[in-house]
Amino acid sequence: MKYSLRQLEVFLATAFHENLTRAAESLAMSQSAASSALRDLESQFGIQLFDRIGKRLQLNELGQTIRPKAQALMEQAEGLELALRRQHSSGNLKVGATLSIGNYLAVEIMAQYMREQPGARVKLEVANTASIVQRVLNFELDIGLIEGEAHHPELDMLPWREDELVVFCAPDHPWAGRPWLTDEELLAAQWIIREPGSGTRQHFEWAMHGLFPQLQIMLELQHTEAIKRAVEAGLGIGCLSAITLVEAFERGSLVPLPVPHRDFRRRFYFALQRNKFRGAGIESWLRLCLEQMQDR
Repeated sequence: MKYSLRQLEVFLATAFHENLTRAAESLAMSQSAASSALRDLESQFGIQLFDRIGKRLQLNELGQTIRPKAQALMEQAEGLELALRRQHSSGNLKVGATLSIGNYLAVEIMAQYMREQPGARVKLEVANTASIVQRVLNFELDIGLIEGEAHHPELDMLPWREDELVVFCAPDHPWAGRPWLTDEELLAAQWIIREPGSGTRQHFEWAMHGLFPQLQIMLELQHTEAIKRAVEAGLGIGCLSAITLVEAFERGSLVPLPVPHRDFRRRFYFALQRNKFRGAGIESWLRLCLEQMQDR
């Protein structure tokens, strides 16, 4: 075999950081050792994997083709190392979740995973759909739990569970208790909604097709709790996932506003890098997510 795992490790780190110095630091290597490993990998096969633009190393077309294969091989090597060390846990996971899922669903799944896998650790990163998808594609996350659909040739999107958005207002709002809202009332409302790039915003725009450009958007906020607080304060009406509003509706601090002629149904998805090796940890996480859905 003409290449080593260390060479592949340097290649992947350089592809991620686009800088040899930062790649070497991330691997606790000297820059000269990292440079030598990358140079040897290229010279052994008579190839070039990067376009060198000043101090930045950018993957060329060949490098982009090789990267997912190298990443998958490293994942399998790490799995083999764990097996050789006789660690029976499924291992650590890096999970990304959108705000609604991360705050209201993922923590319970994470706790169950860690109970089933003694010694395993889960790193949970919460961001909007666009950020999670990009990090999954870049091999920075093992799995993404997202609210919106995403399309990319290197992305596997697996349906998870049903959800729906709900329009809501404060209990003292003039429209509280209405049996439904008309399109004219939707256009007259002051809206407080999620920011562009979020799955909630994506589906809200889709559900409001034909109206969205004319809606009066007062605030665009990144956090569901901030939106709920603003609506409670009487600044306008909002629209969020049903899972984020259960407690507020039970307390009576917010009330739903039915909009039956608009389709607010949607799905949550698992987002996975198609070229990433799926070890036992990822399979266990998927199983727990599906079991949680069946229990509800």
